[in-house]
Amino acid sequence: MKKVLTIIAVLVTAAVVFAAIGCRQKAESGAKYRIAVIPKGTTHVFWKSIHAGAIKAEQELKEAGIDVEVIWIGPLKEDDRESQIKVVENFITRRVSGIVLAPLDDVALRRPVKDAVNSGIPVVIIDSGLKSDDYTSFVATDNYVGGRKGGERLAKILGGKGKVIMLRYQEGSASTMNREQGFLDVLKEKYPEIEVVSASQYGGATTESAYQASENLLAPRRTPDGGLKIDGIFCPNESTTFSMLLALEDGGLAGKVKYVGFDSSERLVKGLRTGHIQGLVLQDPINMGYLGVKTIVAHLQGQEVDKQIDTGSEVATPENMDDPKMKNLLEPDFKKWLNE
Repeated sequence: MKKVLTIIAVLVTAAVVFAAIGCRQKAESGAKYRIAVIPKGTTHVFWKSIHAGAIKAEQELKEAGIDVEVIWIGPLKEDDRESQIKVVENFITRRVSGIVLAPLDDVALRRPVKDAVNSGIPVVIIDSGLKSDDYTSFVATDNYVGGRKGGERLAKILGGKGKVIMLRYQEGSASTMNREQGFLDVLKEKYPEIEVVSASQYGGATTESAYQASENLLAPRRTPDGGLKIDGIFCPNESTTFSMLLALEDGGLAGKVKYVGFDSSERLVKGLRTGHIQGLVLQDPINMGYLGVKTIVAHLQGQEVDKQIDTGSEVATPENMDDPKMKNLLEPDFKKWLNE
């Protein structure tokens, strides 16, 4: 009797295993991959370009016979940690196939990412890092290098000397913190005659808060003749770059100080063309969204993917902004993919 029960148990186990293998093979060959793409925010051109890249990947994969659905949901404001955490938790409950996430806080999003992975949902991180190894791949600009490029550009147009300020973005944002550090490090290492007179002020997540911070930075550095006591400014993302530009223009200071920013928008391109901005460090957000989705789907299909993928950065200047490559980065055609 004992032998019979043992044989039955073995047969039942084998049946379960073979059934599981069959289901897995069926899922892998004819699955519909539901990919949640979760940005830090949804209003800036940068995030619309990420979205466009994700849709581009979705369409390309469908044309190749792979059934993929991209679901795009993120917080409205880039400081709403709780909202982004809830979005991740909701997608875990909905049992999506995979998550592509731009964490707006490198610590606060660790637990929900771990929960997703523990639930069998792989996560690809894009744009901004996470203090964790629970993700499948990190697809992003090398932000530290991007910050160094910003510092090199500002140093070049200042002739290697002068006084500069930097308006930071937001505490907890790994991407911009790395840019800020790269900027400071390259000046310290290579340009001893450039003095950073302020690098501790934060713009915050909105253009309104960044505009106020910009005015607060500029006001005590104005001279009686309408100029500035500083020679250069660096800002590490789209919202701080835009807000500082606006503060300079409103104060009649645009063009009177060398100014380098990060990312692009229609307004920043105009500032570059008029000479109010002398450099913009550019990422490739369409490519970032595209590779984020392609990477998670490749992983779901059992392919090996790199743990880190650098999507690159370039510096646009008034001199090179009309070069075809630079023009594509300055004015990404996100509307084509989003049907806007």
